[in-house]
Parts: sequence; structure tokens; C-alpha cells
Amino acid sequence: MEISESHARELARQAERKAELREALERELAGVEEILFEAGCGHGHWLTSYAEEHPHLQCVGIDLISWRIRKCLNKRDKRELQNLHFYKAELNEFLEVLPDAIRFQCTVLLFPDPWPKARHHRRRMVQPAFLDEVAKRTDRGGQFCFRSDDRPYYDWTIEHLEAHPDWQIDAEAQWPHENDTYFQDMMDEYHSVIARRV
Repeated sequence: MEISESHARELARQAERKAELREALERELAGVEEILFEAGCGHGHWLTSYAEEHPHLQCVGIDLISWRIRKCLNKRDKRELQNLHFYKAELNEFLEVLPDAIRFQCTVLLFPDPWPKARHHRRRMVQPAFLDEVAKRTDRGGQFCFRSDDRPYYDWTIEHLEAHPDWQIDAEAQWPHENDTYFQDMMDEYHSVIARRV
């Protein structure tokens, strides 16, 4: 079946984007075996603070918005953090091109877009396929940490974690790192859940 010219251009852009991201990851994370991964890192406040307190762990954050990533990189460079990496990347593309050898010690989602309308729920980051992919990269005991001010999205995440064979909610686990962030400071309340890879 033939594809339109505009679709062909988009596929070409996507392939170029993924090739550039793959090259950057292979170069900058050469030799890295384990990371803390934040999907949707925003302005990078939380991950920068975490990386400062855990200098021996490589920390990787991604976001779709270029100016946010520029702010993140400025924070990193100002503090000269060698263990902190930020990339402008779409979640599925990042997971696709990340070197296979890299494992997730912990995956963090802080206040992801809740996509509240039912017709948009498919755009939420927490989906069975995403939990599958993260589980493949996480050794037993590794964590998945989710925090949201949107109660329906929090409930959605609980349901998906409870239904997933590779994740078990750990009600006793402590949030890996508390730090004021741009988004969290705007919230009146929020809800957190931590699951462990089983």
C-alpha cells in the first residue's frame, strides 16, 4: 500500500530523530549498566537534586519540550554533574533506542499529564505496554514510582499495576527522594504509589 508524501516525510523525520538519539545515548552512556530513569522530567528540579545526592548512580531524564530540556541542561552544567543526562525524546522512541544493556534501578513519573478526557486516556504514559517495557529493563526488586495530583489518573495507575504480573505495589516503600519541584509546589495535594518488580 502506498503512503502519502507527508506521511513518508514524517517517517523519515522519525527515523532521523531516533538515529540521532541512539547515537547520543550510545556515546554518553557508554559502559553504563544501571540508571534511575525519569519520564517527563519537566524543568529537571527533582532529578538534579536526586543526582546531587546519589553521585554514583547515573540519572536520565527525558521530556518532549525543548526549552524544558535546555533548563535541565543548564542546571546540570551549573552543578557540574557528570552522572546526570537529559534528552529531548518521546517516551516510546527513547525506550526503543536505549541500549539493551542498560537496566532501570528505578523509574519515576512525577505529575505526568493526566489526559482527563476518556477519549484521551490512550495518551497516558501508564499503559500495559509501557509497564511491560519498563519491567523488561528492571531487575527483581527494582522500583516504579508514580506521583500525581489527579486522583482518577492515580486510581488508573493503581489498577494497571495491580493487574500487571510483573509489578507488586509496596505500601511500605518510601518515596526515593523528596524535593520541592516547580509542579509539586503548585499542588494542594497529590497521591503517590511505589511498585516493585517481582
